[in-house]
Amino acid sequence: MNNAKMWLVVKPTVGVPLFLTAVAVGSFAVHVAVLSNTSWVADFLSGKPLGTGAMAAAEMVPEQTAKVAYIPGGSHEVLVTMPDGTTAHAVLTMPEDMASLN
Repeated sequence: MNNAKMWLVVKPTVGVPLFLTAVAVGSFAVHVAVLSNTSWVADFLSGKPLGTGAMAAAEMVPEQTAKVAYIPGGSHEVLVTMPDGTTAHAVLTMPEDMASLN
């Protein structure tokens, strides 16, 4: 045995139950983490087809898109309105402008 001298410090009647308790607590923590961070495990355990859980339903919500308006003038600026109502100005560089930079 590699660590035989350990039992001279810790009695086996204390060390073995302590070790087994630590293994059980660690295993329980891993199982709780897997069940709380995945949706397919709950589906599998309840016999439902995979991908029909609450997480899959949340992923089916259609995405909102930003609206873009061209600002007339000599520049290549657009006004971007995000779904939450915030706006931003973006400057676009056209490919022919990029070729002239090289």
